[in-house]
Amino acid sequence: MTTNLHPESPENHKAGFVSIVGKPNVGKSTLMNALVGEQLSITTFKAQTTRHRIMGILNSDDFQIVYSDTPGMIDPKYELHRSMMRFVSTSLEDADIVLFVTDTTEAEIDENVVTRIQRVEVPVFVVLNKIDIADEIKVKDKMAFWQTTLNPREIIPVSALNGFNVRTVFEAILNHLPVHPAYFPKDELTDKPERFFASEIIREKIFLNYKEEVPYSCEVLILSFKEKPDIIVIHAEILVERTSQRAILLGHKGESIKRVGIQAREDLEKFFGKKVFLEQFVKVEPDWRSKKQKLDQFGYNS
Repeated sequence: MTTNLHPESPENHKAGFVSIVGKPNVGKSTLMNALVGEQLSITTFKAQTTRHRIMGILNSDDFQIVYSDTPGMIDPKYELHRSMMRFVSTSLEDADIVLFVTDTTEAEIDENVVTRIQRVEVPVFVVLNKIDIADEIKVKDKMAFWQTTLNPREIIPVSALNGFNVRTVFEAILNHLPVHPAYFPKDELTDKPERFFASEIIREKIFLNYKEEVPYSCEVLILSFKEKPDIIVIHAEILVERTSQRAILLGHKGESIKRVGIQAREDLEKFFGKKVFLEQFVKVEPDWRSKKQKLDQFGYNS
């Protein structure tokens, strides 16, 4: 990762990288969106929605916090998973602070994940999410467990979805952020280009509209992104691994993919603040998740 320091930052300016890590579906993306105050990471009820490392930058005159939302920590089963876990590893290596997100519903503890967090040499905060769906006794039991297991700087119970205690997380980060010039220009919100967010918004709608393996077998490529004075014209290609998945994605007389397009266009217009014309194509790309060359092309190994 390449960053340019901005030495014009005032004396005692704070800046640092805050990595948000944890198992799938514990609310990492929801937490980052709440901390940044923008919908940068897509969120669904399904595990492994996040595939990339997505940075959200929070700026003030006196500080710059560079948050990293990361894929859920898993035991990789194919090349796409391995690429996703490399994003997690890089994020941990860069971190000045680590937010280890867990939740009140996690039943099984992954010892490999625990070991990786125990090896971290920067301040670790355990963020216990989803306390809105647990009773007080369960929350206290979970906090006691993680205190014994990880001995973090602090355990902060939150409901990221409802914004409860998110401010406490922010204040804990600010208190431990190192004195350093800004890493990015102060008007930047993220390190990702517009095309990336267009593809992610479409992919989110696929996750929300289809079941079982279909969403996990899809990848969205933006073939063209042309911004005109009054409209943005986007042509997107949705890749699947099998012909049968293409048929499911399209639906009867194309009704299913049309619904995805309508929902995606509405969110794209909200995100970019402008009218959007969206055209989608569906293409079969056999076993793309297992092909390193394809993953390189899709930006997973950059």
